[in-house]
Amino acid sequence: MEESLFKNLDIEISDASLPSYIAVEGPIGVGKTTLAKRLAASFNYETLLEEAETNPFLERFYRDRRTHALPVQLHFLFQRLQKLQALRQGDIFQQVRVSDFLIEKDPLFARVTLDDDEYRLYQTVYDNIITDLPKPDLVIYLQAPTATLYERLQKRGNAIEKPIEQSYLQQLNDAYTQFFYHYDDTPLLIVNTSVINLAKGEDDYQNLVRYILQTKSGRHYYNPHSLEGKLALSS
Repeated sequence: MEESLFKNLDIEISDASLPSYIAVEGPIGVGKTTLAKRLAASFNYETLLEEAETNPFLERFYRDRRTHALPVQLHFLFQRLQKLQALRQGDIFQQVRVSDFLIEKDPLFARVTLDDDEYRLYQTVYDNIITDLPKPDLVIYLQAPTATLYERLQKRGNAIEKPIEQSYLQQLNDAYTQFFYHYDDTPLLIVNTSVINLAKGEDDYQNLVRYILQTKSGRHYYNPHSLEGKLALSS
């Protein structure tokens, strides 16, 4: 990690807790890949990223979710599994990673997009292949209101995402909220991104990094809006 970053944050390197494997999660448009890349650059970590652009079914899925839901979901599942298996086969104690996905949340999308028969098939596949995979040392769940997510999607102007309706984003947002309400497999940091800019806001980013470096266990909340920019902890 760049020592200058610690100097900016007024944190002693010896006092900082560095998670070896961080997973950043959240709904479409919340900024998880952007944050994952920025953390990797700051910590000198390697990235483990989804490659949505390589999913041959994704564009068709956004145009017609009912018809293409199962193939797009299975492609993402196998892609994520392949990346994590490669991580497991290496020396995970020597490797440090930031990913923009948590594979355990994969069924969340499946439940929203698949019909009952398709979901049973998907769940059978999932249950038979998701075994003995490395778990993150910290999961960062990024939140934002659905209207904010929709606005961000419109601003980034990705042609593939143009057909996404606000109602679909609401479904996903609700599913994420439900999933992480019950999630307790790893330390969890829940970040309200509605009033902060983690892509370009240096103060916002450094405040978050400061908290990440002091997060060791339990469930934590970074909610700068309600606390006027201060950090709140509940564990």
